[in-house]
Amino acid sequence: MTTDDTQKPKSSFEDLGRKLDKNLGEAAKKLDHESEKVITYLNEEVVPAVRSGSSKALRVAAEQLARLADFMDKDKDKEPSS
Repeated sequence: MTTDDTQKPKSSFEDLGRKLDKNLGEAAKKLDHESEKVITYLNEEVVPAVRSGSSKALRVAAEQLARLADFMDKDKDKEPSS
């Protein structure tokens, strides 16, 4: 083997490493950017909708509990006293 033969594979291996590093770096930047977009969407759209839905569910549950309490009070009035 000559010196040129040993340098050629090393050079192509280094080139591959550089290309891989560049591609991974670009992918990481895109991933960061897309992650920011997802977080913004969650904070601006999903969280308010969930909160709204949660408060509505609590109001419905409160109404049902009030009805149950009324029913229990009516039943209590019907019990014979000793």
